Amino acid sequence: METQNITLSLPKDLVRKVKLIAVERQTSISGLLKELLIAEVAQEDRYAKARGRHLEALRRGTDLGTRGTISWTREELHER
Repeated sequence: METQNITLSLPKDLVRKVKLIAVERQTSISGLLKELLIAEVAQEDRYAKARGRHLEALRRGTDLGTRGTISWTREELHER
């Protein structure tokens, strides 16, 4: 995978805390951010796929056993 360097500006106190987290996880800030961003992109991809499946299911509709025809009237349904 080809990589690209970026510049990121963060508050110093945040950088200090992130460095500690990275050391605890035996990685670098860059490695930590890479893992977090990969996870975020993967979650977004899963969401987009699930949304697409659900929208397609809505377009197709659900077979309710009527085969697209209604054999009763509103009045018949509301007879008492």
